[in-house]
Amino acid sequence: MKTFLLLSIVPLLPSCLDFVGAAQLEIHGRSPRWEDNAFAVAQKRGLTFDKRSNIHTDHGVGILTNSDDITYYSSLTLGGKVFEVLIDTVHIDRALFPITSADLWVGGNVPGSKSSGKSAKVQYAVGAAEGPIQFADLEFLGFNVSDQAFISATGKDDGMGLIGLGPNRGSSIKQVLKSSAGNAVLDRIFLSDTSTPNFLTVLLGRSHDPTDLYPGNITIGELIPGFENVTQMPKLPVAEVSLRAQNDQHWQILLDQDGITGPDSKVINVTSIVDGGKRLNAVLDTGFTLTQVPRQIADAIYGRVPGATFGAVGRGVGETWKVPCDAEVNLTFSIGGVIYPIHPLDISLDWSENGTQLCIGSFQPRVINDDNYDMILGMSFLRNVYMLVNFGDFIDGKEGKTADPYVQLLPTTSDTTEAHNDFVQVRLKGVDSTKDQSLLDTFTPSGPPDVKKTNSNNAFPDWLDKNKVILIAVGASLGGVLLILFAVLCFCRRTNGGYQRMHDPVPSA
Repeated sequence: MKTFLLLSIVPLLPSCLDFVGAAQLEIHGRSPRWEDNAFAVAQKRGLTFDKRSNIHTDHGVGILTNSDDITYYSSLTLGGKVFEVLIDTVHIDRALFPITSADLWVGGNVPGSKSSGKSAKVQYAVGAAEGPIQFADLEFLGFNVSDQAFISATGKDDGMGLIGLGPNRGSSIKQVLKSSAGNAVLDRIFLSDTSTPNFLTVLLGRSHDPTDLYPGNITIGELIPGFENVTQMPKLPVAEVSLRAQNDQHWQILLDQDGITGPDSKVINVTSIVDGGKRLNAVLDTGFTLTQVPRQIADAIYGRVPGATFGAVGRGVGETWKVPCDAEVNLTFSIGGVIYPIHPLDISLDWSENGTQLCIGSFQPRVINDDNYDMILGMSFLRNVYMLVNFGDFIDGKEGKTADPYVQLLPTTSDTTEAHNDFVQVRLKGVDSTKDQSLLDTFTPSGPPDVKKTNSNNAFPDWLDKNKVILIAVGASLGGVLLILFAVLCFCRRTNGGYQRMHDPVPSA
């Protein structure tokens, strides 16, 4: 699993889709109180689902479960059998293996599945899922897919799995099958019916939020009622990775310059390790519980909080800041000229370890060394936005033929007063003592700042990637010059090439 840590996967479809149309997936919480409230809020919004069932097929609506803000699940059927799968838009590894974001794996037997005769492996930050590639009929979000390709993962729990919704370029299954039989499920949906808008939207719910206990949603080709203004948000271009890292492509965007404001209301100054600039590259990832940021940013967020300490946390988290649960911390992002406040309940996460209750920083120093991006905006960020991802030309077979992919983000925590009151109710038991809180003047950094990796083997490829536009322009110019020279040479040969004048005598036989 990823550092807290999920993975991504997406189904690959070899054959035909029997039904296509917009689909919506609803989210509710596992905690009984949260589930009941979410159900009531969903009804209030005119949405319906059956709390007793894992899958509700009316109008293509399913249920996505939020497990204490740590993981988000959905249900699907494969070969007629129900599987509970983690939802993710990206899978990140620890720079040892290619990143995969478009593969589906499940544990246990799938009735009636057919073998491809080949195997594949999906590598996580910690661990992996591997096994034979098989085909079976899939039902997901009201879409019926024949002969869906998936990994029958060895040693995984029966009835569990993972489905990713990221770009198709990094699919391990497709790389093995080397054909459209390995395409991601969203690619197949979009390609099979051009009337289905080629976008995905995500709205993650927040456990125990006393005022906004709406179910979260994942939709394909439609907008969630009440959040339609997302289409009015700036269209953020997807930052494409270098040509030599095509398999590492994510839903990746750029923050504004000076795009993060810390608890002291001052900009957190950090230089991008990608290009040395002031705009940070950020991957959007529904599978990371803790947002991954440069160490300097994590230190600036938590280092001056009284009582904060830095150290190891168990259960696969690794090293991060530990803070008093009653400490309210403020944080905002600026993206595309829009301000995105982060809910204080998302800046630290309730955590239990060895019977001890504590809170850990939800913005963790990066545990993955990859120079293609600066940060991974995971669940702790995404619970504060409604995200729309337009696939554009990231659909298989349409590269360069359709519009460019882009992301739109609608702020959902704009009412900072309400967010503050939520924090007081949940963490301070209704007694507002935050006026007595203040930041320390100084702090000790948790470690050395993040720096760009140096690898002499990558020096020339890096230079090519950095200068590819210039090289293409120079090549085109040289090509034009050569064509002109060739044309001039041909003209000269025609004018000086020994043709006889008409009045010259005909040569004797």
